[in-house]
Amino acid sequence: MISPTPLWHHPDPLVHTVGLLALAAVIALVAYQLLRRLLRHLAAKEPNSWPGRLHEIRGPFKLVLPLSAIHIVAPGLQLPSPYQDPWLRLLNLALIYSVTWLSIRLIIMGEALLLQKHPLSEKNNLAARRVHTQVNIMRKILILLLVILGCGVGLMSFEKVRQLGTTLLASAGVAGIILGIAAQKSIATLVAGIQMAITQPIRIDDVVIVEGEWGRIEEITLTYVVVQIWDKRRMVLPVTHFLEKPFQNWTRVSSEIIGSVMLHLDYSVPLEALRDALSRVLENEALWDGETAVLQVVNSGPHTMEVRILVSAADASQAWDLRCLVRESLITFVQQNYPESLPRFRIEPQTLESAR
Repeated sequence: MISPTPLWHHPDPLVHTVGLLALAAVIALVAYQLLRRLLRHLAAKEPNSWPGRLHEIRGPFKLVLPLSAIHIVAPGLQLPSPYQDPWLRLLNLALIYSVTWLSIRLIIMGEALLLQKHPLSEKNNLAARRVHTQVNIMRKILILLLVILGCGVGLMSFEKVRQLGTTLLASAGVAGIILGIAAQKSIATLVAGIQMAITQPIRIDDVVIVEGEWGRIEEITLTYVVVQIWDKRRMVLPVTHFLEKPFQNWTRVSSEIIGSVMLHLDYSVPLEALRDALSRVLENEALWDGETAVLQVVNSGPHTMEVRILVSAADASQAWDLRCLVRESLITFVQQNYPESLPRFRIEPQTLESAR
């Protein structure tokens, strides 16, 4: 609130006004210098802590400090009467919007500090992905509320706007119904975004199969989700898609996954030799997590048998690379050691004779 008592008085209005503005400038400059030195000291001492990163909000402070200082001395300024009231309103408006800007920067800085403690680069990052998803959506909600609140408070400082608001309040019920019908889909999408943050069917960096495409959740907003497809394309879907339609989430509970490799081989291939080859391939392979390594004949046809190899890895990307490696290694092993066991068609001599 603006103090009604002037801090300094001079009989000459011009000297009085200039003196108060000079006093405000001195207050703002001294406060800024003290704050800058404090933030620099904290940043050097604890660069990754909350106090150590306050230097990131210097921009808003450069605006908030002088406006606050002028706000303190504003009641004592002896401006011509036509300009006094507009001046005070403009000052209040600028201070409200600068404080809103400062609050938004504080929220962004707090998000960065919180996410810094939960990196996605960890091997098992389930908890980190949960935090990233919640914080990301909550940051968007808080910023939206701050912008609405700041604009509302700023506009309500004008008398005509307050009168207009009072007049429209009587018809707010009807207007709300009309607006709700018109924006029904948009409101439903926003509610779905909030529901997504609470229930978390997907999280940031989750591996999903959606619309027949394999990809990772790259971004979650209040209205849409961005999926980064394996070939670097981006699929943008409304949040309601993940609440209303089925999809696969490969990392819902954990990132570990089992991959399968299918080989069609002749019946003459020795299965034990193939199992030994698989063990040698996985023995010193960093992609394999050491949990699952199974080779089984799962089907048999008139010409070949179907061999399935199951191998496990820490996440979907490593599982894909491991599957390709196992497939290539076993095919090479069969080619070099049992070339006669590769799939082929046999024609018996008597069949040829009968055909003639």
